[in-house]
Amino acid sequence: MKLTVKQKKFADEYIKTGNATQSAIEAGYSKRTARSVGNENLTKPDIQTYINQRMKSLEKSTIVGQDELLELLSSFVRGEVKETVVVGTAVGAEKVEKELDRKTQLNAIKEMFKRYPSNDKLVEQQIRKLSAEADIAEANAREVTDNGTANEIRIIGFDRRAELDERSETS
Repeated sequence: MKLTVKQKKFADEYIKTGNATQSAIEAGYSKRTARSVGNENLTKPDIQTYINQRMKSLEKSTIVGQDELLELLSSFVRGEVKETVVVGTAVGAEKVEKELDRKTQLNAIKEMFKRYPSNDKLVEQQIRKLSAEADIAEANAREVTDNGTANEIRIIGFDRRAELDERSETS
């Protein structure tokens, strides 16, 4: 891939502005022919390849990657990141660094769980099960008879595990 100095400058300007005519003028092409030269340059395979490669390298350096995002969220959760706030004092205002509040840390935890969807669903189901068991135990405690024994409460619902057990027994 061999570009002339003008073609390289055109491509670099085009990456910045997205305007082929203006990029041609900035690269040193005649104002009179800049529009046609700009459009023509965009059809040349070497220039297209150069632009695509530069865009990919810029994308990698400017966009937060998954590892970097997880590291940042982890630092929020651990309380390693400080927040600068301005507080009023008797002589004016002062900047103070403080730890992130619990709500921000909790949001960071939720965002991290979103990155691990298989774990998130498992945890969600475990929480639902524990919550249901707690509700049943509470209902049982309220249904105490005069002699101190609990009435049995039957929960009617769909238990997928029972269905799977029945299938495996018949197989």
